[in-house]
Amino acid sequence: MSASDPAARQVLVVDDEEGIRHMLAVLLARDGYQVTAVASAEQALAELLRRSFDVVLCDIRMPGVDGLTLVDEMRRRGSTSTVIVMSAFGSLDIAVEAMKRGAYDYIAKPFKPDEVLLVLRKAEERERLWRENQALRQKLAAAAPPTAPGIIFSAGAGSPMEDLLRTVRKIAEYKTTVLLGGESGTGKELVARALHAGSPRAAGPFVAVNCGAIPEALLESELFGHKKGAFTDAFRDKRGLFDEADKGTLFLDEIGELPLGLQVKLLRVLQEEEIRPVGATVDKKVDVRIVAATVRDLGEEARAGRFREDLYYRLNVVALRLPPLRDRRQDLPPLIEHFIARNNARLGITVHGVTPEAMKALLEHPWPGNVRELENTIERAMVLTEGDRIDLAGLPDRLRDGVGPSRLHLRAGELSIKKTVRAIEEELIRKALEKTRGNRTNAAKILEISHRALLYKIKEYGIKEGDGPRNN
Repeated sequence: MSASDPAARQVLVVDDEEGIRHMLAVLLARDGYQVTAVASAEQALAELLRRSFDVVLCDIRMPGVDGLTLVDEMRRRGSTSTVIVMSAFGSLDIAVEAMKRGAYDYIAKPFKPDEVLLVLRKAEERERLWRENQALRQKLAAAAPPTAPGIIFSAGAGSPMEDLLRTVRKIAEYKTTVLLGGESGTGKELVARALHAGSPRAAGPFVAVNCGAIPEALLESELFGHKKGAFTDAFRDKRGLFDEADKGTLFLDEIGELPLGLQVKLLRVLQEEEIRPVGATVDKKVDVRIVAATVRDLGEEARAGRFREDLYYRLNVVALRLPPLRDRRQDLPPLIEHFIARNNARLGITVHGVTPEAMKALLEHPWPGNVRELENTIERAMVLTEGDRIDLAGLPDRLRDGVGPSRLHLRAGELSIKKTVRAIEEELIRKALEKTRGNRTNAAKILEISHRALLYKIKEYGIKEGDGPRNN
């Protein structure tokens, strides 16, 4: 393969140093690449308008428009070129920032020829795998049964989800702020996505952020962005998530974890529809619909002084609470059917249903992890099953024998399904804590729920350290 071969991979080299451009052009041409070399980001953008390149190899520090800005502009234009950045300043922060903005890899100057070729080979392998993955996705999508958005919320007759879905469809078209409540795993982000998909903003971005997963010191910058020099390591301007969600929807998960100081700033954004990046002196208008979610009772949090009351009322314009799966058992069969159909297409297997014994165990399980736990359980069972239907042998031990013995300890004469399921759930948590000697992390793994959800339920049931199972 020669450098003039039309089938040769096209590489655009962008560097203000003529020596570097010449060296890379000779090296890459010798290895079979077709190389175009330019001295600035402006020239690179002009070349990218004329034709496409497989790889763009660009310097970070250049006069005028720098390499990071070039990466941003390529992403804005929807460029599919693989970007590899170079810099004589071996800063990990710059490398991370470049890759956060869309670059594939980073080479520190001075570099050896073999290093450049190795990174290019890795990029080619990544691209090959990406193309194969896309082809497989298209094949699976063509084989999958058609599903409407939000089918994961399939509601059986008389399900509590019927009213909720009706409300979701009704309010989707409005910009009204929505507060979603409910236990972990009930599908709050999926409701937020359904609200976005059914709104006039559907063509805009949907941006999700877990307020409890980002360190407090970084959260303000993540939400509102920052200006260059605003703090140590702020080498470039950075767009915040509000800015990225402009003309779309921003989903603030675990809003109850937001620090009080940022609650004030969020309230101002909701009222004024303006943000001020860290280090900026002027505000910027944003058009964002807010959907927030929490496992906490924000009303109680506000009364206890842990959440601003004015922000709570501003978020609580429309409040929707997702019922736990144990309160809508009529939804289990359609949800199980949906997960089987989806996994058949995704995993390339064929499972036609569930045996009566396995279905009985699925219907009797309290599902403390809700829909997320059900989804994972069905996938596990489909992978382990040896026949064409999920049977008891494919289900986890907790479904086969975890619920039955607990019934012996329930209060005699109790006929309320809701109270019975809560009692079973509480006893399972107590047994898990006893088995792990109070280790909540391990108990959460046994129960197959998140650590956060376990802490919430421990507080809800008033379980104290050293408590064991109760005999009612």
